[in-house]
Amino acid sequence: MSAPQGWWREAVVYEVYVRSFADSDGDGVGDLPGITSRLPYLRDLGVDALWITPFYPSPQHDHGYDVADYCAVDPRFGSLEDLDTLLDTAHGLGLRVIVDLVPNHTSSEHPWFVEALAAPPGSPARSRYLFRTGRGAGAEEPPNNWESVFGGPAWTRVEGTDQWYLHLFDSTQPDLDWRNPEVAQMFEGVLRFWLDRGVDGFRVDVAHGLFKEESLRDQDRPEETDAGDAPREIVERTLADEPMWDQPEVHEVYRSWRRLVDDFSDEHGTDRMVVAEAWTQTPESMARFVRPDELHQSFNFSWLLADWSAPAFAEVVRGTLEAMAPVDASPTWVLSNHDVVRHPTRYGGGARGLARARAATLVMLALPGSCYLYQGEELGLEEVDVAPEHRQDPSWFRTGEVGRDGCRVPMPWSGQEPPYGFGPPGSTPWIPQPADWGGLTVEAQRADPGSTWSFYQRALAARHRHARGAGPVELIAAPAEWGADVLAFRRGSLGVVLNCGEVPVPLPTGRLLVASGDSDPGVLAPDHAVWLELPQGSSGPSSISL
Repeated sequence: MSAPQGWWREAVVYEVYVRSFADSDGDGVGDLPGITSRLPYLRDLGVDALWITPFYPSPQHDHGYDVADYCAVDPRFGSLEDLDTLLDTAHGLGLRVIVDLVPNHTSSEHPWFVEALAAPPGSPARSRYLFRTGRGAGAEEPPNNWESVFGGPAWTRVEGTDQWYLHLFDSTQPDLDWRNPEVAQMFEGVLRFWLDRGVDGFRVDVAHGLFKEESLRDQDRPEETDAGDAPREIVERTLADEPMWDQPEVHEVYRSWRRLVDDFSDEHGTDRMVVAEAWTQTPESMARFVRPDELHQSFNFSWLLADWSAPAFAEVVRGTLEAMAPVDASPTWVLSNHDVVRHPTRYGGGARGLARARAATLVMLALPGSCYLYQGEELGLEEVDVAPEHRQDPSWFRTGEVGRDGCRVPMPWSGQEPPYGFGPPGSTPWIPQPADWGGLTVEAQRADPGSTWSFYQRALAARHRHARGAGPVELIAAPAEWGADVLAFRRGSLGVVLNCGEVPVPLPTGRLLVASGDSDPGVLAPDHAVWLELPQGSSGPSSISL
């Protein structure tokens, strides 16, 4: 097994949503050559790696997460040669590259599923997926009561038959049956293909979903009326009964992948990694994915889901570190990605939402482990209210509810009007950009020392100097003058204070290293955070060691 000191253990990884990062050819859609042209920007920002969302051949019903061929590049994004150039350029700049892997489901246009639809029930071709006979008279009802993450039933009937197939996401994304050994064999080949190509790691989409309870029984869930006013996604996350998620058999898959990746790393003298997107119910269940013989990391969505509250943040820090310690895993921290509302908007929007977003980011960057950033957050971009006629998220079409398009609007690079340097002048981005983004472009913000971009660059540089390799986290018990809504911790001589309250609070003695925004000397304004270099030998307020 590879040594624990991997590059990924304290890396800052920048998520590139390939459709929305940079468009080199003017077709309105981002592509691999566009990413390559902007790699020096990522180096200058100060990140260590980039994660690229799927660029594989796909009908794009879910923007690449419906894969038709796992070992090729969709022509709209470029070619394998373009990917090779991207990898070579990134490595030359000192950047690692993580690519997305989608093992829970394929596209309905994948050759396997096309073959399955043409084959009879019970055939080997159909056994790669989850086909079942419907219930009720004439098999008119789905085989069970599961719902799609995108809304509506998780089953679609094969026209003219009594058979239905499972899709936990869109109907164009049929779930694979991981109890069929052909599925595991295929994905091991996919891993080897991209490792040989030179990628540094994989992000595993829906890592908790590969196996379902074999009986495919009904889900035991509370009546809708019991949920009160809680958002649907919150209700789903807190369900105790989830026969479609986080089944124990999935861990043997990841043990086999870990052996494969470690053997490749040892053979080639490299250090490759795998990070799971696993929406689990507890920190302890998340930790099972990163036991020493399983995956290297798993996304920690607890930080993203926490309310703007010092006790809430403290509980996430405490729970995460306590869960990771027994398995000696590197924790991860994330505030935004391509599936959620951007965090300045979640924190209230406007100037206050942005101040809170910067403060939460600064605290996150001080914590041990890896941090994952989402493109555009370094510009302080908020969620965009995309007009209905421009929405493309499959969940919008299934439910009529606003989906994820608002966090996927293409990046503004330069200029005063769309496409803001995302593509050549006169090109039309696949989702329209707001008319008032001229002051938020990379070009404008790099020239402004007070901009969010400049703050991110300072904070990332400070992380390299002061937080990497710092000591363990010690939560600091808040003195009376701080009140209940201040989070503070130290790591050796590094002190971190976050004010989630409504009034300024006094700061402990120490040299200011970096701040999320302006504040009067010696005090910390509401919705702000700072890093301090504490005096040597200072104990400060009482600490609670984790």
